[in-house]
Amino acid sequence: MNLSRTSVTLLAFAAVMNCTATPPKAAAPQASRPAIVAPPVASSSVENGAGQSLRKSFWLARDPVQGSAIVARAPSATTAVFFNGAPVALTPDGFFLIGFDRDAENSASLVATLADGQRVEQYVPVKPGNWQIQHVNANPLGGAKTTAEFLARRGPELARINAARAIKVMSDGWRQDFVWPLQGRISGRFGAQRIYNGSPGSYHSGLDIAMPTGTAFVAPADGVVVLAAKDAFTLEGHLLMIDHGMGLNSAFLHCSELLVEEGQSVRQGQVIGKVGATGRASGPHLHWGMKWNAARVDPLNLLTSN
Repeated sequence: MNLSRTSVTLLAFAAVMNCTATPPKAAAPQASRPAIVAPPVASSSVENGAGQSLRKSFWLARDPVQGSAIVARAPSATTAVFFNGAPVALTPDGFFLIGFDRDAENSASLVATLADGQRVEQYVPVKPGNWQIQHVNANPLGGAKTTAEFLARRGPELARINAARAIKVMSDGWRQDFVWPLQGRISGRFGAQRIYNGSPGSYHSGLDIAMPTGTAFVAPADGVVVLAAKDAFTLEGHLLMIDHGMGLNSAFLHCSELLVEEGQSVRQGQVIGKVGATGRASGPHLHWGMKWNAARVDPLNLLTSN
């Protein structure tokens, strides 16, 4: 589901999302996992006169791919990092996070400014994602008409969503190995898209897990609740948003019940809500969407087992 698209496009895309997939082989919810502390010493490291290892280049936890969010580390003595020309937050120990949209370019730029004024520039290749694309020789299906009442409600809802995404929290959840919020049949995958007579429709912006109404789900990583829509939104229903720090956040849609409050800190594995079919949904399921700043990313790429 794309929060910024009209209800017509959402209904048109619903049919392709109701596919059957193998249930994920994931571990049961568990206690919060420790954050990534340090990468292995890179081959590009050198030792200074005191015998300390100095990182001369960027370290990435894994290869970038479209739709991924990746923990990285800057060279030693870095004071600022720029990703595709934009500054990114940097921890005191040199770690940061970068994300790649579903349609990201095939390469990205990393630039580090060092304490002595030098610059380290590195280009990284971005692998293409494997998206489900279906070509249809038909026009998009008709849906509910956009009414004045819908538009009147939608404006304030989008304002709340945008305000929640603008909140910056202190959390190390982004450094953890994410866990499944629940186990069940995957009924919709991130990036799936229909092409109608050569004209692309909206792509699916999250991961759908079909489970009965009332099924509990947990926080995939530590974070802070930045939005808890106790009054159901028109499209998302009862919407829950958790910020994991460094611009990375999770959104859980169509919930039947929210079990946490705005401003509350949550731990990985903590029960935070229940599955439902509120808002614009064809049946009970958990829609889990993720964003790093403005980039929509695939939750599967953050899970330790997918």
